[in-house]
Amino acid sequence: MGILLTIILGTILYYFLCCKCCYGIVDKTEEVETIVAEPEPLKPTKSAFSVIDSKSGIAFNANDNFNFKISDFTILQPFSESINSETSKISAFLNDNPLKSLDITGYYTNDEENTTAFPNLGLARANSVKNYFVSQGVSSKSINTSGKLNDDLIPDESNTLFGPLSYSIGTVNENDTSALDALKALGEEIKADPLVLYFDIGNTTIELTELQRQKVAKISRYVDKVDNASIQIIGHTDNTGDRASNIQLGQNRANFAKDYLVKNAISESKIKTASKGPDQPIADNAEEVGRAKNRRVVVTIN
Repeated sequence: MGILLTIILGTILYYFLCCKCCYGIVDKTEEVETIVAEPEPLKPTKSAFSVIDSKSGIAFNANDNFNFKISDFTILQPFSESINSETSKISAFLNDNPLKSLDITGYYTNDEENTTAFPNLGLARANSVKNYFVSQGVSSKSINTSGKLNDDLIPDESNTLFGPLSYSIGTVNENDTSALDALKALGEEIKADPLVLYFDIGNTTIELTELQRQKVAKISRYVDKVDNASIQIIGHTDNTGDRASNIQLGQNRANFAKDYLVKNAISESKIKTASKGPDQPIADNAEEVGRAKNRRVVVTIN
């Protein structure tokens, strides 16, 4: 009997201490299933169109707004009927009240890529909306634009930002000449330090530095605010080749720069181009370093 009990007890101990370890037998009651919850998608930011005159209390509102793709400043079409209706009312209001001004602030995020000619994507977006109001008959002198960082903006699944803009209407003090004085100083600054773009042989793109983008913004602001002001783009070349060919090459470079600005929502009607070819060198054409400096486009104002 003792021998039998010893055999039974040994078999039980062998099963628990050896078989489970050697053959991977696991007690299923010890298994724990871990479930990881997927994060809920963030709700897209949607800002409605709202323009308020803080002095009179007059307001213009629409359920929709001007929308943009991520890293882009082109307004998505078509607009809703409510946007068309309210912008028409604002246009009439501004034209009837010359001391009123529309302030447009465009927003952008740090995650977006700025490939525009402006210092930031928000300003480029505000400028696009400004151009729309100008197309509706509003004077660009009545519109102020700015750009501001806003990392709270959330696009939808198609990478659309809904209304990354804000608006307000201000009142100009008729006796305040500070704005005119500032424009005069801005014009003198632009003429003294114009935007210069250098062209290597075969140039097909324009990539602006941060400082050059600041200059574009100043030039755009000046021609928007000053009657009969225009952007002057002059193409220059080195002295390689005959003069007639270089005059044409300089004109091609000026036209190339003009097309770039037009693609960046600067009005074509405000841009004039010309070529000086090899006639106005700023460096010695005897060396390549000098010739490279002479291959340039100068962007300034009249």
